[in-house]
Amino acid sequence: MNKRQFLKKTSLLWGANLLTPLVSCDSNVKNSPRLNWAGNLEYSTQKLDAPCDRDNLRQMVKGHDRIKALGTRHSFNRIADSKFRQLSLHQMSEDMVISGDSLTVRLAGGVPYGILAIKLQEAGFALHNLASLPHISVAGACATGTHGSGDQNGNLSTAVNAMDLVTADGEVVQLSKEDSDFRGAVLGLGALGIVTAITLNIQSTYTVQQHVYENLPLLQLQDHFEEIFSSGYSVSLFTDWQNRRINQLWIKRRDKEDDKIREINESFFGATLAKNHLHPIKEISPANCTEQMGISGPWHERLPHFKMEFTPSSGEELQSEYFVPRQHAVDAITALYAMGDEIFPHLFISEIRSIQSDDLWLSPAYGRESIALHFTWKPDWENVRKLLPKIEKTLNVFGLRPHWGKLFTLSHSHLKKQYERMDDFIALMNKYDPKGKFQNEFLETNILGKS
Repeated sequence: MNKRQFLKKTSLLWGANLLTPLVSCDSNVKNSPRLNWAGNLEYSTQKLDAPCDRDNLRQMVKGHDRIKALGTRHSFNRIADSKFRQLSLHQMSEDMVISGDSLTVRLAGGVPYGILAIKLQEAGFALHNLASLPHISVAGACATGTHGSGDQNGNLSTAVNAMDLVTADGEVVQLSKEDSDFRGAVLGLGALGIVTAITLNIQSTYTVQQHVYENLPLLQLQDHFEEIFSSGYSVSLFTDWQNRRINQLWIKRRDKEDDKIREINESFFGATLAKNHLHPIKEISPANCTEQMGISGPWHERLPHFKMEFTPSSGEELQSEYFVPRQHAVDAITALYAMGDEIFPHLFISEIRSIQSDDLWLSPAYGRESIALHFTWKPDWENVRKLLPKIEKTLNVFGLRPHWGKLFTLSHSHLKKQYERMDDFIALMNKYDPKGKFQNEFLETNILGKS
């Protein structure tokens, strides 16, 4: 697919089919083969259960030897796959409870961010960070460590305050920050059970303005990296790794409360202030992008790059994302520019963003301030598959960690070295799922090292 074809796809409304039940409230349902959102993989089973309530779910989990939760199908690898049976939470609902006293919201695990954001805004509250796509489920995004959004902002998982987990024996375990297992369970990769409800920390609503600059020289980024990334509440760099420049620099600043708000200059470290709204891929219409040009708006209409009511692409793409320690970011970025001619033919665009460190065991930002290097690839797995090991080899010296829900080829030995709490996580798997009911090929390969 070329960029002009990609443009046509981006005008589609995000479909109600992504939020409606996949099957009726029943078990032992057989469907036609199912694909993930991107269409790059077909799931290994046609069996899909869709419980209507928690008791129904507990019976289903208890009654099967192997089962795997299926979220909104946005993972690009087989983390949610099963050869035996999958389970969808789309039929389950729970009253969303917003507490202004404790500054928390409790919701069903299958609720998508698009619905949560609107409900919070209506009640005068907000999240610190938001998913890029409105249809992504809260539980699924938190379970995989999605995604970065600023120097002082942890990933989406860091907002979790408590969770309800249906374990392999069908029992419900409630975990909160006071529990010793909590920091291992939040980013659980679906390995410990089914998250039926989740409680998030919230804050008072706020407004955001964003400005876009074009053509930031790479030399300026190398010399002023900290100043550039600390210039807003959330800063994103978009590049195609060509011509030793950053294509676009997106700076999102909180109104009034952000001490980084300053007079907007026409030039920013050699980059030029955009005169019109832009899409991260300049050839594509910005119609679905959130408002730029310094126009203030509520948090949920500015933090994502794309509007809540639209999906930014049809899904016909592949994605990879690698995280490196912040102190190595400039060297890592420079090394990727040296590979630019290899990367460019297979790429739509790359995004570079920052993430605050956290203490969640399998988080890509565990114990270190991080920079994420994201790649949106053309749907050409044959060539992308050959390119990823080269990128990983280039970044290996910097201590890279992958996004768990995106495409990578790193070995188990590499992952175990980079995630120092992996043995502790495996102990949690044995505690909550001693017979491996929730295991699949992805977990066996990348966490348990069985293949």
